[in-house]
Amino acid sequence: MRVFEERGFLHQCSDLAGLDALAVKGPVTGYIGFDCTAPSLHVGSLLQIMMLRWMQRTGHKPIALMGSGTTRVGDPTGKDESRKVLSETEIEANKNGIRQVFDRFLTFGSGPTDALMVDNAEWLTRLNYIDFLREVGRHVSVNQMIQRDSVKLRLDREQHLSFLEFNYMVLQAYDFVELNRRFGCRLQLGGSDQWGNIVAGIDLGRKMDSVELFAFTSPLVTLASGAKMGKTAAGAVWLNAEQVSPYEYWQFWRNTEDADVERFLKLFTELPLDEIARLAALEGAEINDAKKALADEATALLHGRKAAEEASEAARRTFEEGALADALPTITVPAGDLDTGLGVLALFVRAGLMSSNGEARRAIRGGGLRLNDDVITDETATVTADLLRDGVIKLSHGRKKHVLVKPQ
Repeated sequence: MRVFEERGFLHQCSDLAGLDALAVKGPVTGYIGFDCTAPSLHVGSLLQIMMLRWMQRTGHKPIALMGSGTTRVGDPTGKDESRKVLSETEIEANKNGIRQVFDRFLTFGSGPTDALMVDNAEWLTRLNYIDFLREVGRHVSVNQMIQRDSVKLRLDREQHLSFLEFNYMVLQAYDFVELNRRFGCRLQLGGSDQWGNIVAGIDLGRKMDSVELFAFTSPLVTLASGAKMGKTAAGAVWLNAEQVSPYEYWQFWRNTEDADVERFLKLFTELPLDEIARLAALEGAEINDAKKALADEATALLHGRKAAEEASEAARRTFEEGALADALPTITVPAGDLDTGLGVLALFVRAGLMSSNGEARRAIRGGGLRLNDDVITDETATVTADLLRDGVIKLSHGRKKHVLVKPQ
């Protein structure tokens, strides 16, 4: 657990001394659950993934629990309204998308410290309701449940909380018991907002099986500005390359605020702490070297070293040489559309550089949009094939966001 403390992962632990003593005896098996609510995880989940990775790197056994069972219910934590109910087909497709990320961060197998990936649908979908009430429900205190933040906040705000969602905490608690029975799992990790749900699992394990389980939560990551981690003007920073390219991912980390660089180097890279201290001590323009190191290392973990180097080189060529780099994000448009002409506002929206025509219009008035490096001044301009340069058209928002448009 020393690595977790040194690198800033620790927020709360149910019994830190007891967990350390358990770790001394041999590999600890710990898990984090990931519900299948989207086709990819985003940067907001990266802290938890890194915790699993560090578990494995320090000789312990991580479990990535796919929550296709709990996804059918919906976690009310931090929500003011009920989550959309997804079909089984949607959940399965989301699960397949999420699985891709873990192969980058964990080594799976049957060895003592090899990672496991399991799905809680294996046991949750087979539960008999009456048996579950008798065997599990009798150990669960409703008095305690309504005091947990995930429930209490909704009730205090007089927001609707369905009976379906109210059961989520019990199902997550039962996951912990089931993972202990099947794999000897003694530790559940998660964000600090999951503390109540995790503690409910500890209580249930003690009452049902007389076993001591442990909770470990990490701080919720916000930016120095107070903004939420992983959100940009273009939307969420997804971890699958199909949704956010390695270049865009690299740029996300390169644009880190100065005050966040040291913390993010500790949490999201595996650079040694003395090297992080050296980078964090850089001042003035040299802090950009630390940001580039953060971008290189974070991108290499997710997309591989080669992709990180290509993204870094694309950025250098784009910003230092003004060149069109192959690694820049690219969209395709029908060649016929360029023959007839595309409205410049709609094209920037289509490229994901703007969220709406109105935002694009305001950016043009502020001099923030460029086409082939020329500032756009006409909101009604059309983009046609005669603007192709080396087979592409370069769209830019500010100095750091670029997309290439290719005809097909």
